[in-house]
Amino acid sequence: MLCLGLSGGLDKVYENPLELGNTFLHDGAAVLVRNGRVIAAVEEERLNRIKHSNKFPSSSIQYCLSAAGVQLSDIDRIAFYATEAYSNAMLERLVISNPDVSIPLDAKLLLRKMLEQEFGTEVDASRVSFVSHHMAHAVSAFAMSGFDQSLIFAIDGGGDFLSGLLARGSGTEVTQVETFPESNSLGLFYLETIRYLGYGLFDEYKVMGLAPYGDPAPHRELFKQFYELSDNGRYRVHLDRIGPTLLRNIEVRRKGMPFTQQHRDVSASLQEALERIVFHILRHHRGATGMKRLCLAGGVAHNCTLNGKLLYSGLFEDIFVQPASHDAGCALGAALMISNEFGRPAPRERLQEVYWGPDLGSDRAVEQELNAWAGHLDVERSDNVARSAADWMANGAVIGWVQGRSEFGPRALGNRSILADPRPAANKDRINAMVKKREGYRPFAPSVLEEDAREFFDLPDGTHELPFMNFVVRVHRAKRDLLSAITHVDGTARLQTVLRKANPAYWELISEFKKRTGIPVLLNTSFNNNAEPIVDSVADAIATFLTTELDGLVVGPFLVKKRATTLKDWSSLAVSLPAYASLHRVRAYTARDRQETLCGIRVSSSSRGAVRISHDLFDLLMGIEGEALLGDLLEKTTFDQARREVLVKELRELWELRLVRVHPPYAARVHRDRDQMPDEA
Repeated sequence: MLCLGLSGGLDKVYENPLELGNTFLHDGAAVLVRNGRVIAAVEEERLNRIKHSNKFPSSSIQYCLSAAGVQLSDIDRIAFYATEAYSNAMLERLVISNPDVSIPLDAKLLLRKMLEQEFGTEVDASRVSFVSHHMAHAVSAFAMSGFDQSLIFAIDGGGDFLSGLLARGSGTEVTQVETFPESNSLGLFYLETIRYLGYGLFDEYKVMGLAPYGDPAPHRELFKQFYELSDNGRYRVHLDRIGPTLLRNIEVRRKGMPFTQQHRDVSASLQEALERIVFHILRHHRGATGMKRLCLAGGVAHNCTLNGKLLYSGLFEDIFVQPASHDAGCALGAALMISNEFGRPAPRERLQEVYWGPDLGSDRAVEQELNAWAGHLDVERSDNVARSAADWMANGAVIGWVQGRSEFGPRALGNRSILADPRPAANKDRINAMVKKREGYRPFAPSVLEEDAREFFDLPDGTHELPFMNFVVRVHRAKRDLLSAITHVDGTARLQTVLRKANPAYWELISEFKKRTGIPVLLNTSFNNNAEPIVDSVADAIATFLTTELDGLVVGPFLVKKRATTLKDWSSLAVSLPAYASLHRVRAYTARDRQETLCGIRVSSSSRGAVRISHDLFDLLMGIEGEALLGDLLEKTTFDQARREVLVKELRELWELRLVRVHPPYAARVHRDRDQMPDEA
């Protein structure tokens, strides 16, 4: 039996976004399950290249169908990640706030129409189901945990008019124990606070990383005004008190401003408050249910510091955190719920890996893709890429590493990773500044051979494998100076243990690095820059490699280095606009209080304003119909070589922000159609 689970929005990538609020329509994904086993899964952002995509996951669905060798008509059941009543209410809210929008106020009908438009086949209403959002979270964790019984805690910002639930899992069934209203949302509690630290939605993990630099004591009593703990594990948060109180008591940080010690202390107080509330809830229900094991899911379950505290507490004998705990993971839960409903439950096995996304394709296809960039890349095939890549890193290189199928979820787990030597502290600073282009305080995770983990990390008794970077653990004090690049300021690290059976290629790479250095650990971070999701295809990897300061790239069996380029090399490439980007020219008042014509490029799915560009580049880009060779565009101008080089530099900066696409001519159609079909070449 084939069951397809979906999360995400109900509009297309090339349409205006539906503004349905922060509790709905983000983290689009598709997951295909056959008889309770996952056979394919990918987040829409990996394919349409829009972070946390709130779009209909058409490319993800197409990938899942292709991976299984089936058509949409072959799918037995399709499940959406929210209840029908909630989805209808969100559509009504949209129409009330946007009277000009013409859409059905029937979510099932709208979903069926979208599927029929995208895949050209009629979808009978009996094949479409809507499921409880938080139950989908809960099932996605319990069904993958391998536990016969456990307590399940699903917590996030909101969905289905709730912010979480507690449940009991037994056998193949999950039974609800208690729900939490949106007014008590721990996700919104965290989000509302970080707004005064210059952060917003999807930035929560950044504040988690900032918290260890602070002291919770100065603001502890202040934060106690924001929540109450009562008997039987109950709690209440006062979201309405947070803003007024913080405005009176702290210096509000605007985005881009430096952090003060006060901001660090507020981060620490927030983290402490969250941990206090969660422990209060779980202590009660651990005692009330007698459950010795715990499953976690929902966006708040990505708080790895909290998870680590629970692990060390001994409150539970074992804890499983669903690796895609955010809303994309609800696509997994929805598919598993429907499969179980029709007598095909997930097998009671512990999840070992999540390499469910698109494969790189054949070695020949990879080589063709790389060779198309001959003016920009030096490509060498290797009989042992692990050995060569280990040599590079042992000699100080920071590399991109792309192998096999991509990971499902927000963590790079050794198939779409940036890797480096974990020892020099300078590697952390260099990668933050020149590759990821993000805040310098942000930590990086270590990947360690599972058999060597206890030599370097303080793992609680009974804990042997932590394969998904879900837990922050302590680095042994004697190893902290040695592993400077991955040890956070508080002596911890967000650990991934690597099992040879789960990822032989990555295990082999770390082993080769160990042979050269004696260290069975690598610094591992997601292969992307600050403007894009994690890379998925070979084309994505090349684009990120060429727009960051990575030293080398390993794709399948190929070793790749950058070449020095000329204007002629750039002129031979094609340029196109992504489907989500558009050019704008407006009259506006400048800082000198006079009107000028301003040119810019804007992303339809982003709330940020247009990125300013020069008039010359605007005119150049306006000449593109579909795609065009950069050389042909330049030839239509009267600019001399110096001016052309300036324009190419500006274009490359836009490419770095993923506001334009630059690619070899042969790949132009592939890139232009990327939003409709995933590129697996």
